[in-house]
Amino acid sequence: MVTLAEIHKEFTGFLEKEDRAQATILAYGTDIKQLIDFVVGQGKPKPQQITYEDLQAFLESLESGGYTKKSISRKINSIRTFFRFLKSRNYISEDPASRLTHPKLEAQPPRILSEMEYRSLRDVCREDKRMYAIVELLLQTGIRIGELREIRLQNVKFTNNNEEKGALTIRSSHRRPERVVPLNQAAQRAIKDYLTVRPKTDSEILFVTKPGNPFLIRNIRASLNRYFGRAGVKDSTVNDLRHTFVAHHLEQGADVAYISKLVGHKRLTSTERYLEYVERPEEETRELEEL
Repeated sequence: MVTLAEIHKEFTGFLEKEDRAQATILAYGTDIKQLIDFVVGQGKPKPQQITYEDLQAFLESLESGGYTKKSISRKINSIRTFFRFLKSRNYISEDPASRLTHPKLEAQPPRILSEMEYRSLRDVCREDKRMYAIVELLLQTGIRIGELREIRLQNVKFTNNNEEKGALTIRSSHRRPERVVPLNQAAQRAIKDYLTVRPKTDSEILFVTKPGNPFLIRNIRASLNRYFGRAGVKDSTVNDLRHTFVAHHLEQGADVAYISKLVGHKRLTSTERYLEYVERPEEETRELEEL
């Protein structure tokens, strides 16, 4: 009978074929490896040996180990996906993870950068043309870091003499359809400046490393965190640039449905929740201003 360690490799391969985001594949793979180590330590190296009580014990060990409710909730998603996979491949006959419930989470307000904060972030990375372009793209378009990582050179369209406006095509992935978002002059200038120093490479990926390899998500995130620190922007992550884009434009009176479409929210309520954190003008406009 196949062991959990062997199935783990099969599971990550399954996620890749499902076109899951790379960040999701990495997170799920890490979560399930953690679970496997736990149950194997309990003398249960085979999938059919795992019970609901084992899963509960694992989650309790995480809580006592200092994991937040949000982290535990994410791990429950990983576990559920893993056990649905096991059942679909007939490794188990019953799914013990189907009985797991998420801990109740207190809704946290989005971290929205002030004008001083995002200007400081720009200032500290201005000499790094690649990171400056990344910051501008995230601030001016509200795209996800995973979407930024997948941008190809051909996905960028600059404003031309025929007055066609700049645009960025966000490729479809993880069941999200392709969409096109406006590319304003600030973002275009930053990308053009970066292209003057972009290493020569056969890769079509826009953001690459010095050797010409694709700039990985974890490295983009780590670089941004360093610049957050240099800028004195505390308790902030890359997702906060997306929050800032949404909040800024809603505050300027942009149409909620339009912003929801631009950032690729699956549900309008995901965008509407920002409204309680911004003050909107009496009259709405669809014009998007640069941050």
